[in-house]
Amino acid sequence: MSTPMMTMPTTPDALQEDTDLLTEIAILYYQQSATQEEIARKYKISRPKVSRLLRRAREEGIVEITVKFHPVHSAQLEQRLMDRFNLKRALISLDQPSAQEQRMQVATLVSAYLDANLNDGMVVAVGQGQNVAAVADHPGVVSHRQTRFVCAIGGTHRSGDAFNADHICRRLAKKFGGSSETLYAPAYVDNETIQQVFVSHPNISETLNQARKAEFALVGIGDMDENSHMVKLGCFSAREFVEARVNDGIVGDIGGFDFFRMDGQPTDNLMRGRVVGLAMPDLARIPNVIAMASESRKALSILGALRTGVIDVLATSASCAMALLNMSEPAPNEKKITFQQPE
Repeated sequence: MSTPMMTMPTTPDALQEDTDLLTEIAILYYQQSATQEEIARKYKISRPKVSRLLRRAREEGIVEITVKFHPVHSAQLEQRLMDRFNLKRALISLDQPSAQEQRMQVATLVSAYLDANLNDGMVVAVGQGQNVAAVADHPGVVSHRQTRFVCAIGGTHRSGDAFNADHICRRLAKKFGGSSETLYAPAYVDNETIQQVFVSHPNISETLNQARKAEFALVGIGDMDENSHMVKLGCFSAREFVEARVNDGIVGDIGGFDFFRMDGQPTDNLMRGRVVGLAMPDLARIPNVIAMASESRKALSILGALRTGVIDVLATSASCAMALLNMSEPAPNEKKITFQQPE
């Protein structure tokens, strides 16, 4: 075999030849376990030259190196989360290169978990958001159970808004079988007086009561980012989010229902009394609350959500899981939060 030219290519054909060479060397080294010395002899080039070519293959994207968790390590990580936060189950996804891929990986785990645990006649209370919507959109599981998916927060179906509870419920019902129940109300209103008018309406009250009696709840964990979905929809202003974060110490919400501080305590502020949906005391009564958050930026919000004590199953990424364990060394005299059961 003739010695390949190692000068910088200047023509399309030369560029292709250069790429082919980098690919050949990368395959020999990474897939066929050839040593750099063996590659140097094969191509009649120096060993340092082989090292530089392998580095170029990585820089140009011909080679992508991904470090994956061993299944044993992932299982240990899940068990540590379960022990630390008293969870029934932790679903940990391997880290992915993009936010969309990460969301779908987490959704894959939740979809499989629901498929394994839902039975005919069960009710699932459904929240809003991108992560919950990803479960409905996951192409894997398609079953035929008589499961009922009930909106646990308002926000009836609107064209272009695929992340509201109504739209998600419809898609979950199609995916898993069964039916969906719409909550005919907006998700958020201007004040508590208007909220009470909605929640006291017989139809809305009945739907919320169905959600309260669910065997499962599927909710997302939100943060107080000014670019969040709730701000983009106009439910709250960016200024309200900033003031709530800075002045009241709010770090996130569960399912869009209720907002909490880092210690998991709910807060009395201008956001309360504006949600037409369940609240954290309602979630505390549901035996299997599955909370999802795939974004690495949400680690602080997930920690606060876990400290509310209402989450039974957490689905997140490996990097978030490790961040949670690092941030959550049990504090001395830490008090467990309890919620008064609604009448």
